[in-house]
Amino acid sequence: MGAIRLFNHYLRTPFLVLGIAEAFILLFSVYAAVYLRFSGNTAEIVASIGPIMPRALLFTIVMMLSMVALGLYQARLREGMLGVLLRTVASFMLGGMILSLLFYILPFVYLGRGALALAAVLAFFIIGTIRPIFFQTVDESLLRRRVLVVGVGQRAASINQQLRRRSDRRGFNIIGFVPSKGDAEIVESHLVLRHEGSLLDLALEKEIDEIVVAADDQRGSLPMDELLDCKFSGLEIIDLVNFFEREAGKVRLDLLNPSWMIFSDGFKQTAAREIVKRGFDISACLLILLVTWPLMLITALAIMREEGMRAPIIYRQMRVGQGGHTFELLKFRSMVVNAEADGQAQWAEKADPRLTKVGAFIRKFRIDELPQAVNVLRGQMSFIGPRPERPSFVDELSKKIPHYAERHRVKPGITGWAQLHYPYGSSEKDAREKLQFDLYYAKNHSLLIDMLILLQTVEVVLLGRGSR
Repeated sequence: MGAIRLFNHYLRTPFLVLGIAEAFILLFSVYAAVYLRFSGNTAEIVASIGPIMPRALLFTIVMMLSMVALGLYQARLREGMLGVLLRTVASFMLGGMILSLLFYILPFVYLGRGALALAAVLAFFIIGTIRPIFFQTVDESLLRRRVLVVGVGQRAASINQQLRRRSDRRGFNIIGFVPSKGDAEIVESHLVLRHEGSLLDLALEKEIDEIVVAADDQRGSLPMDELLDCKFSGLEIIDLVNFFEREAGKVRLDLLNPSWMIFSDGFKQTAAREIVKRGFDISACLLILLVTWPLMLITALAIMREEGMRAPIIYRQMRVGQGGHTFELLKFRSMVVNAEADGQAQWAEKADPRLTKVGAFIRKFRIDELPQAVNVLRGQMSFIGPRPERPSFVDELSKKIPHYAERHRVKPGITGWAQLHYPYGSSEKDAREKLQFDLYYAKNHSLLIDMLILLQTVEVVLLGRGSR
């Protein structure tokens, strides 16, 4: 059991199974709670709350979305069971608040305080019991693909170097590395498999599910006949770029070549996709504005209180958008007036001295970015996409980082795949790392991944991760 690709995005099969199981637990908990609350009296249940199913579905959907938003279905979650427990508590609290709001707005789906509380307690304890068992199972080799790597050089060694944590390897288990002609042996010798027979014989002996081709020299040195034999015998064959794309959610720049980008499945721009994405952008922004307008008003008043009535509230800055076109990005001003008096663009620093007191707070929780909803409604940005950079930075980084301009194939966004997986960038090295995640999004973007990013941004905002 490894991963399935749904709408261009890889979903871990064990976590998908966990999600389905927990959805049934949530659904069951509502039925159990209602029958316990009313002692199984069906007539009283119908008279008091009405049909159970729509209420149970609403409870399940809201709680599942809250758990996704708090990162409980991230395969690369690195926290221990205490961290998972705290996230579960937070997700149930968030779900409870959302349900309370929905019951107020839509009283016809009201479940009742007693039944709601009992359902939440039941679901929490059942989920809290099965999750430790699940993680113990998934962290063992039982649910992982057994992987054989062809190559022992630098490319092959990068697997152990970049996917070294237990949380990085929940989808696979490296059984060993097979030497390839032309490779200088960099992989640790105890991981190298020396064999006399064919590659297929070795794969069958080790019960291999997948072979990753990671040889440094792939021109005439690969055992093509043996790889074809393995392929026709039912084994999966994958190259190293696709392997990292699936396992790490990024496109490795140091492994990338133009031919891979040309022939790979992705980087599609269709009219239907543009229409769906525009509809998603407008809906998401209107919802955000509807929910956060009081917060935006308080922020504006706080900026005025700290720096005076005449101090500008909105900060306008030129950024590079889709196709390399520039536009004026809107943000709540978080720095002192004339923070760049010399006219030179500067990277934001950790504990930047140019930040105001209000600015430090609104940056931590991404409140300063709320006015960008106007940029989205204008069509200059999307809700989800790579973060737009300043023209001077783009010019500099495009000269130094290969394929940097490809991130402008899609509209920039308020939040994005890179923001979820990498902290705030403040250097060329950070820009290079974030580009690998931006390329993954540009290649695989779909409504599914947009919705997942939107949900998981809740965790970034609530915990203040990656701000600067």
